[in-house]
Amino acid sequence: MATNTPLTDDDMLARGRAKYPPVASLLRDMYGIPDWRPNLTPMNELISTILSQSTTDINRDRAFRALQARYPSWEAVRDAPLEDVIATIRPAGLANQKAPRIQEVLYRITAERGALNIDFLADMPVPEAKAWLMRLNGIGPKTAAIILLFAFGLPAFPVDTHVHRVSRRIGFIGPKVSAEKAHDLMEQIVPPEDYGVFHLNMIAHGRRICHARNPECDICPLAIFCDYYQGWSANSPPDSAGAGEAS
Repeated sequence: MATNTPLTDDDMLARGRAKYPPVASLLRDMYGIPDWRPNLTPMNELISTILSQSTTDINRDRAFRALQARYPSWEAVRDAPLEDVIATIRPAGLANQKAPRIQEVLYRITAERGALNIDFLADMPVPEAKAWLMRLNGIGPKTAAIILLFAFGLPAFPVDTHVHRVSRRIGFIGPKVSAEKAHDLMEQIVPPEDYGVFHLNMIAHGRRICHARNPECDICPLAIFCDYYQGWSANSPPDSAGAGEAS
């Protein structure tokens, strides 16, 4: 819905909260209720999430399985020659960046905790657990939220490329809100008990219909609630609303 008066932050939150129930219901109708219960140990989730950065789920999983096949423990990965780790995780892409990042994270956890174990995060308030994780090199708000949500079942809402794009287009967040800021805003809009399901369904929608380029608005059941679509149908296409992002 176009307007000449910028909405305040409180107005945007109120709009987002009003949009949430019908949008979430339609997404559940389309994609079901995915099983998002924790299925990796916290340390495994941490390494898997670092591997997932800027690559596909398939390539992440190939690299993760390769690490587990080559090394008997995360201690062995930490202490291995860097070149060997780079070669092992090459399927994930950006191996020259991710391998030293993984080893640095493993060294730092060992130095701070005396062992490669982050189970203690389950007993910390979520903001403190996020802050602790984001002190590690290569761990930003998205990675921290993924670890807390999917490894511990804690109320943290991850915003990846797809969630950020779809959230902006629908109007949960403003068109200029960064992915980093979107984490806090989406956590205020989505009920905590829905974080896992809504996150995964937004990703599914971004992959299948709300593409970065050429979104399939004509078949999208969310169009009636979508600021991007309403602006597009009222005028000619206004802006790409994420056309430059990777899909």
